[in-house]
Amino acid sequence: MDNNAANGTQGLGTSLKPRHITMISIAGIIGAGLFVGSANAIEEAGPAVILAYLMAGTLVVLVMRMLGEMAVANPDTGSFSVYADRALGGWAGFSIGWLYWWFWVLVTPVEATAAAAILSDLIGGAQWVWALAVTLLLTITNLVSVGNYGEFEFWFALIKVVAIVAFIGIGVAAIFGLIPDSQVSGIEHLWQPDGFMPNGFGAVIAAMLLTMFSFTGTEIVTIAAAESPDPESGISRAVNSVIWRISLFYVGSIFVIVALMPYNELADGSYQSTLQAIGIPGSKLIMDLVILTAVASCLNSALYTASRMLFSLAERRDAPQAVRKLTGNGVPWVAVLASMVVGFLAVIGNYLLPEKIFGYLLATSGAVALFVYLVIAASQFVLGRSMRSSGERPAVRMWLFPYLTVAVIALIVVVLVLMAFDPDQQQAIALSVVSAVFIVAAGIVVNRRHAKRDDDVVSPSPIRG
Repeated sequence: MDNNAANGTQGLGTSLKPRHITMISIAGIIGAGLFVGSANAIEEAGPAVILAYLMAGTLVVLVMRMLGEMAVANPDTGSFSVYADRALGGWAGFSIGWLYWWFWVLVTPVEATAAAAILSDLIGGAQWVWALAVTLLLTITNLVSVGNYGEFEFWFALIKVVAIVAFIGIGVAAIFGLIPDSQVSGIEHLWQPDGFMPNGFGAVIAAMLLTMFSFTGTEIVTIAAAESPDPESGISRAVNSVIWRISLFYVGSIFVIVALMPYNELADGSYQSTLQAIGIPGSKLIMDLVILTAVASCLNSALYTASRMLFSLAERRDAPQAVRKLTGNGVPWVAVLASMVVGFLAVIGNYLLPEKIFGYLLATSGAVALFVYLVIAASQFVLGRSMRSSGERPAVRMWLFPYLTVAVIALIVVVLVLMAFDPDQQQAIALSVVSAVFIVAAGIVVNRRHAKRDDDVVSPSPIRG
């Protein structure tokens, strides 16, 4: 066990198959936020929410292009945390790695609670029991082998893909009047009842801030691909296909909703309300099962991603060395259990702590996705220049480098500033900045200790005689 750990990331399993990597990349795009949170964004911006999804999606495509360039050149389970370490310094890798781990640990109580609420409603029983059961089941699958995680994610993703494609197909048929009993048809709701942009362009920007976090998880494929036999090809396929995936799953399905439904009549959720208006029987049950699948997929990925990032931090001496321990199948079992335990403590906190306190806890990671994007862009700016100067030509290359990279950095900074002036986002940005400052300070201290220790090893004290 320890021998494997000593070998670094090479000791991790490599049993993720190409179909697993493909579906993991798709599953990262289709999060529960698409089904649950889209109604809020639509209500905010009206039909112009399509522009919000296009802007957020474009930013994600560019960030994934930059990450793909670095990941294809140097696949690593630490992904952008490792690249930040190399490009910006040990403090940056430490900081973004721990912030990202904290983000996914806090995803655990949110998704476990959501899954428990659906199961309790469908089957009955106490919610905390269901939350514990779902968390333990997915922890066990993650502990057995990385192939188990990949297999579960494959089927979760397949269900989500089928559901979205079916929804778009049914919606398009309704638009063209091909469903006899449908109460809605045509596309007049793109400008009715109050026009395409009823609340102005400022509302579109506010909706973009809401939709931005629906895309979090896209980057997981670069972490998972390091545990496949051919990471370069898996990453290349995922990055090259991210444009059509966002266009189909997000923009396509949101277009169907705002074309068929008034933006202010989505009380039961955007997808469920649309299916009910079309006349699909059992719409609530269908959407409950789809959302349950999406939530389970997100929880499964949260445990996997948090454990791999924690393992990578330990490899770089930025986390306790105990979490480097591997099973015979190459699973970092201590990292999996540690992430699960902290996550489930947060699940308990969700039930025991006053709602306001738990809300503050969640808000500490509210802007982490944008911090990650900013670090990816800054790292690619540095490493991209180095690769080009040395003549490296990875299979995935950032477009219009370095100009587009600089533009993305500026855009992310603008989005963060906009969050600071948006009353609905101010708490998230403020507490996220506080948590980031605390972790960056810790990273600087740890990095200095590493440097001092390395200097002591290289330059031992002279022998006095």
